[in-house]
Amino acid sequence: MIPTIKVGIQGVASMTVEELLEQYAAGVLNFNGVDLAEANLSGAKLSGVNLSDANLSIVNLSGANLSEANLSNTKLNVARLSGANLCSAILNNASLNVTNLIRADLARAQLKGTSLIRAELIRADLSRADLLEANLTSADLREATLRLANLRYANLSEAILKGASMTGANLEMANLNASDLSRCDISGANLRDAELRQANLRHANLSGSDLSGANLRWADLSGANLRWADLSGAKLSGATLIGADLSNANLTNTIFIHADLTQAKLIRAEWIGADLTGSTLTGAKLYATSRFGLKTEGMICEWVDLSPVGDRSIIQNFHSQESREFFNETPPTIRIIVDAAIEHEANFALAGAYYQIAQEYRALKQPPSMESGPRRTVFTFHVDSDEALFPTAYIAILPFLDAVSTQKNISRMVEMINNEIIANQNLKSLKSPHIVKELNILLEQAMSQATTIKQMKKNLEVAAKLNFCKAPTQTILTNSSAQTLIAHDNPQFGKRFINRSALNASAYDYISSEATKYILPSLNMVIDFVKGFHYIGH
Repeated sequence: MIPTIKVGIQGVASMTVEELLEQYAAGVLNFNGVDLAEANLSGAKLSGVNLSDANLSIVNLSGANLSEANLSNTKLNVARLSGANLCSAILNNASLNVTNLIRADLARAQLKGTSLIRAELIRADLSRADLLEANLTSADLREATLRLANLRYANLSEAILKGASMTGANLEMANLNASDLSRCDISGANLRDAELRQANLRHANLSGSDLSGANLRWADLSGANLRWADLSGAKLSGATLIGADLSNANLTNTIFIHADLTQAKLIRAEWIGADLTGSTLTGAKLYATSRFGLKTEGMICEWVDLSPVGDRSIIQNFHSQESREFFNETPPTIRIIVDAAIEHEANFALAGAYYQIAQEYRALKQPPSMESGPRRTVFTFHVDSDEALFPTAYIAILPFLDAVSTQKNISRMVEMINNEIIANQNLKSLKSPHIVKELNILLEQAMSQATTIKQMKKNLEVAAKLNFCKAPTQTILTNSSAQTLIAHDNPQFGKRFINRSALNASAYDYISSEATKYILPSLNMVIDFVKGFHYIGH
């Protein structure tokens, strides 16, 4: 027997389901406020229907077509909507608690403020759906598709999202505490300031995602893909990141207190200001990763992998407190001190010169910081590794008249190091035998690139004509052990009795030629400087 149904349409007292369907077929779309509790509308064709404010609790709408339907504020608790077509439907502020939406199509649906507590959304399609502030607490979204969905401020605490696809989704400030996101594809998603405490993210794909400021305390990210992800300022205290891939990730000021980063891949990661207090870093892959500006009190690290591809071909073992020395706070720098105050013209010319140099020499990826005084100007270049000091200095001096003499000094010092290696003396205590090999490769590349730069880059010619670039210079290198080495010191540096600006070109050239008679640092000074290197690859 078909139940009689009361509907909220003006002038209509009651109707059967059959009558409702007949009226819809006749073109009636507005069934606002209808009470269809426990009705069977399985497979019904109701595209574009208005069922806003209706009571559809425990109704059977399996396989029904409700595309573009208006179901805002509708009660659909414990309803059956498996396989239903809700594409572009409006379900804002609707109640779908414990509702069966398995394999339902909710692509581009509007679900703002919708309640989906403990709803079954297994393999449902929610691509581009708007779930702003929706409540999905304990919902089952296994293998669901949420590509480009808006889940901003949504509550997904204790939700099951295992194997779901959330590529490019907006989860900013969403609550995902204790949710299961294992093997979920969340690549390129926005998770800024999201709550992910105790979340299960094992083997999840978070590559390129924005997790800045996110709370991931005690989360499990074992084997997760976080390549190129932004975790700056994120909180990962107590998190498990065993075997996670954080290559090229932004970890600036990230908190890893007591986190487990055993054998995590941190190749080329940026983590200045990261807090690794009490963390475990044994077996981490750190090729071309800076070890400077980190908090490492109480950190556990027995060895690290410094090989370019993380294949353990280059292992650095630590004994007792050696790891604390390795993860130190002194960044390697090159300082070029010019014995003159910089002028606007020179500043402009040098900016152009270093821009063109960087096009050929990628190691000079950042412009130098500049400190200008009334008598001297200091350019400071930061490099990623100790072995890059000599080669980068070889390139950085190019705009100045002292370039030739400085480069000769650098070449001779590296030759001194190589001769010492051949003689097998003094360098037995070198922290890594790979340093000198890497240094030679980098210097050969720099010499070749310097030739190309001088031939091709016109900005160097402009700079070379300026009096500022003809002034005497000092080039001072500082390694990661805070040791300094004067790579070049022009004998005329600091001698103010000569009015350089009044000199004609021939007189200045004579003084410059006399200034080529530089004294190299002693062999012991050079060797001690290199012994202070910490190899991190390049």
